[in-house]
Amino acid sequence: MIRTIDYKKIDDDEIKDSYVIIDVRSPKEFRRATIPGAINIPIFSDEEREEIGTVYVKDSVEKAKHLGVIAASKKLPEIYDKIQKLQRKYKMIIFFCERGGMRSSSLVSFLYTVGINSFKLLGGYKAYRGFINENLPRKVEQVRFIVLHGNTGVGKTKLLKRLSEEGFDILDLEGCANNRGSLFGDIGLGDENSQKYFESLVYNTLKKRKGNIVFVEAESKRIGHVIIPDYIYSLMKSGNHININADLSSRVANIMEDYVHNNVDELIEHIDKLSKYISSKNIEKYKKEILDGKYKGVIEELMLKYYDPLYENKIYNYSLEVDNSNIDFACKHIKAWINSSYK
Repeated sequence: MIRTIDYKKIDDDEIKDSYVIIDVRSPKEFRRATIPGAINIPIFSDEEREEIGTVYVKDSVEKAKHLGVIAASKKLPEIYDKIQKLQRKYKMIIFFCERGGMRSSSLVSFLYTVGINSFKLLGGYKAYRGFINENLPRKVEQVRFIVLHGNTGVGKTKLLKRLSEEGFDILDLEGCANNRGSLFGDIGLGDENSQKYFESLVYNTLKKRKGNIVFVEAESKRIGHVIIPDYIYSLMKSGNHININADLSSRVANIMEDYVHNNVDELIEHIDKLSKYISSKNIEKYKKEILDGKYKGVIEELMLKYYDPLYENKIYNYSLEVDNSNIDFACKHIKAWINSSYK
């Protein structure tokens, strides 16, 4: 017996029992994009999935099924042990594969025979993506963005997170992308998120908001490898805009905290990426100073000579100017403005 559940029921919080979502696809599929919060317990390894897919296309469906049964049967004891442990913590276990087909169906059928309360997600990951594509634009419709602008290092992301701690709704686009949105944006963060996973995280953030006023950091249309959807970007442009400033020493300290973590090789690699904008002579100078541990001088010069001029032409009709050299003062300033402007 295969019991199924539609993702809309999960999203509408109709499930009253504790539950966990299990992605049974291969590790590569899981890394590319999954349902946020899902745990990966793959039936096939990346290599097995590739081999089975090749046989399916080039040989026969039956032979591919046979290979699949052999590969899956070897893993069943290990999978069963993992599911048993999860069953002690969750009353309901929901499985999905790519399209709600054989991988999730066969596992749910097996677990039913051994008495584990399991469900298959209808349509699998493909149906979930359809849900996000349909509902993310709707989720954004009522949002009124307040956009934080400012030169590199003024602490926009820190301020955004502080506003969240103060109880305001925020949308951390860079966090959703796992990229800070510059040539140095991926330093120390690991792999960037895919477009699909980025949109899933944006949806989850907006779903949890308490009201329609949402703070967001000003971004280019592209953050690393992901692109902000037009229906979000246009609302950001039409929102209210706050310009954030900070003194130079605060800016340098912020950049040091975000980017310098015993990662000399990574920093030098990214300095080389500036060769389109900076002379080879200066590139070599910065690399030598980094090797010598003279980070502050490099950061200050890059901000003043490269990054700040890039932002000079990005002029908005700002509703507010805020000095973020002291984040407590900046938060109080913004809260006072909110109280007077959004009654």
